[in-house]
Amino acid sequence: MTLLNNPKYDVESIRRDFPVLAQKVNGKPLVFLDNAASAQKPHQVIDAMKNVLENEYANVHRGLYSFSEKCTERFENARKKVQKFINADSESEIVFVRGATEAINLVASSYGSGFLKEGDEVIISEAEHHSNIVPWQMLRDEKGLVLKVAPVSDDGDFLIDEYQKLLTERTKLVAIAHMSNVLGSIFPVREIIKMAHDVGAKVLLDGCQAITHTPVDVKELDCDFYAFSGHKIYAPTGIGVLYGKKELLEIMPPYQGGGEMMKKVTFEKTTYAESPAKFGAGTPAFVEAIGLGVALDYVSEIGMDKIATYEEDLLSYATARMNEVEGLKIIGTSSKKGSVISFVMDCGHPHDIAMILDKCGIAVRAGHQCAQPLHTRMGITASARVSLGMYNKHSEIDELIKGLERVKLFLS
Repeated sequence: MTLLNNPKYDVESIRRDFPVLAQKVNGKPLVFLDNAASAQKPHQVIDAMKNVLENEYANVHRGLYSFSEKCTERFENARKKVQKFINADSESEIVFVRGATEAINLVASSYGSGFLKEGDEVIISEAEHHSNIVPWQMLRDEKGLVLKVAPVSDDGDFLIDEYQKLLTERTKLVAIAHMSNVLGSIFPVREIIKMAHDVGAKVLLDGCQAITHTPVDVKELDCDFYAFSGHKIYAPTGIGVLYGKKELLEIMPPYQGGGEMMKKVTFEKTTYAESPAKFGAGTPAFVEAIGLGVALDYVSEIGMDKIATYEEDLLSYATARMNEVEGLKIIGTSSKKGSVISFVMDCGHPHDIAMILDKCGIAVRAGHQCAQPLHTRMGITASARVSLGMYNKHSEIDELIKGLERVKLFLS
């Protein structure tokens, strides 16, 4: 019995919660397979945000009237939900940002600029998204740091022995993807973190992909920072999270200056608020944060363990079916993967593949997936990417295979 027939995971019921999945594209039922870029939103999230905008919208932390107090309560409740979802020790360890990109830049600009010095070493990997490469290059150029790159294998596995060789007493920060957005590989982050801590380095995990597909416990991982975006876990865009250990956030200087992040301001001096307020200059994206809280409620009610198990089954089916397509090569074949499959076909460019699939109502990604160095490492310039979510099903994979056969007909 497949999980599709398991009453404990009712994919059809889940699909009914996502209005967009009932649409047609080019006269065909939508098959949405670009979840790694941005997942669709359930009506629970849409309705919650619509309710705030229509019925109780007011700026947070600034008013003593009922609308403001209600929005403030909902906003701070969303922070509590994030804390619970990733098992952080305290709400003060949860900083709302616009997305993982801003979270990583915050750490680079605040912790990196404040505590790293010339000659210190930062380690990233070959599999990083540009958002976890460029900020460290900018910091390197500003501070005179040494930026090292840990390799991955041809299969997309993190080479832990090679990583260990890069660690020295000068290593001060390791910034690594929890799960690759191209390869789907889930890296051995517990081991990576422990080895970094053994030489006194701090660790930031880019959790954008992993947070959607697997339970995350920051205390169990013992990471120092964890970053993720809301829009990949069925929440809106414009909201993300930086988790940081309390003792680190307390010593880090503010990332930006403005309203709400201070205790007292005079023309001579400003006294900053405590974390997380000191990292929240300006009006926060409180409606989006409320949406994030509802999205976390939604996936928690289904159960992240159940979602992970269902997606493992779906990934296995999709991988087997795609391997049947002559001339198709999957990029990233690690035995420990999340539900992302990047591929190339010998009949044509990934952009052409994506455009033809779109005519079949199938949405996939094409390009370098914001990971140009990784594509260079894998010997390709671009790839097409299928990324699965909790609402995808086996029949959609079958439609994908039909679409890929149509690609071969058009491009051969």
